[in-house]
Amino acid sequence: MNIKRESLRARMLLVALTVSIVAALSIQARATYNAQVTADEPQYLLTALSLGEDFDLDISDEIEDGKFRDFHEVNLNPQTIALNDSGQKISPHDPLLPILLAAPMKVGGWEFAKGALAMIAGITAAATLWLAVRRFRVGVSTATWVIASLFCASPLTSYGTQVYPAMPAALCVVLGVAGITSDASTRWSWVSVAMVVCLPWLGIKYVPLALVLVIFLVWNRKHDPGVILKLQLVTLLLSGAIYLIVHQRIYGSWTVYATGDHFVNSEWAVVGNSPNYAGRTRRLLGLIVDRRFGVAAWTPAYLLIPLVVTRTIRRREQNWQVVISLFAVGWGIATWIALTMHGWWWSGRQIVPILPLITILFAMAVDKNRRRVQIMVAAALVGTFSWLWLVVETSTGQHTLIVDFERTTNPLYRLWRVALPDHQIMSVGDHLLTALWSGVIICGCWWAWTRSKDDPLAQSATNSDPLDAAR
Repeated sequence: MNIKRESLRARMLLVALTVSIVAALSIQARATYNAQVTADEPQYLLTALSLGEDFDLDISDEIEDGKFRDFHEVNLNPQTIALNDSGQKISPHDPLLPILLAAPMKVGGWEFAKGALAMIAGITAAATLWLAVRRFRVGVSTATWVIASLFCASPLTSYGTQVYPAMPAALCVVLGVAGITSDASTRWSWVSVAMVVCLPWLGIKYVPLALVLVIFLVWNRKHDPGVILKLQLVTLLLSGAIYLIVHQRIYGSWTVYATGDHFVNSEWAVVGNSPNYAGRTRRLLGLIVDRRFGVAAWTPAYLLIPLVVTRTIRRREQNWQVVISLFAVGWGIATWIALTMHGWWWSGRQIVPILPLITILFAMAVDKNRRRVQIMVAAALVGTFSWLWLVVETSTGQHTLIVDFERTTNPLYRLWRVALPDHQIMSVGDHLLTALWSGVIICGCWWAWTRSKDDPLAQSATNSDPLDAAR
């Protein structure tokens, strides 16, 4: 058993290093022709710099001194308004990501900040590997290959250096699931509590994911609530009260958007002034197959997301409820709540927090079948190839990650994109392609449902160490 544990730890370290190095290769990739980073990224970096130098959230002096010029050569959209007579400005973004990046930003600037994010990506990959083996009984070898290859592909590797809270949120989700699926340790349940507390401070859009974790934390211990669970619930209630009080005192409202210049009339405009929820429904498919912003456009392995989700629901394997619930909530937010999926960012931003769980479902689906593992890894490596090709182009000034990344000379993408619909244009041809892909995926899900059978062993509760079955 000790040998198996040491083997898992060694693989976790190897996966963490590999993912961090691959992610770090894109540190110098330019977001636009006029800036190293763009959109919300400068706001996070400026707030991190302010925390590192001044120990406050006020970025007015950093903007006035032009400290953003190192990573944003042109004039900056401050995204905020003066909050008082002294001209105080606070970025309309929750502060936990800047807190994590404050020390790296002060020591080594934006490059170190991106490097810290690359390390977080590596840690997230290692934690996902551990979760797959220890909680979902995936073979060590299968989990290592599948998880490492998908984390080295877009969008998981993309958000290993792009300055957004998506990857830290993914780590919180992974550790949260690890905590609520533990039957033997109270300490692990406290890990879940800590992750639930952290998620809202990374962004209010992650509150629904935190609520799912809380529901399963309570549900899994409903037969033995005890003093510990009550203490944890009190802790969560107090942390929620602190969150609201701090936001009222610092941001002047329940959310950070109250300080944003785009939300002067209403901070709730962040979800849209007149949302067309019927129109947004096409994102259910577009998040996967859209020509520019679909995750399968860059990493074809993600075409199988609906199939592995269907398989998981059908087979009802161990801990499937929590994964499917988090998937449904995360995908629903990206579909109906997010203002747009075609934003000033890289594809997949809104679903990155749940993608590590999807990698586990992939690993479960191909486990014990070497040929399937090889096909899955090959499909994931296409994503790695496509991303690194673009990284080279953006680092040498040929293209950028935000403005014109679809003009990449990558032959695989240029061939593959012809078969994908463009949901920004939605011409007749795009409607036809969307209908075609809808039919293909529906048929694929039906095939997965009929081919998969309930697994009685998976449905039965077990406290045995999954490493006993590791190969």
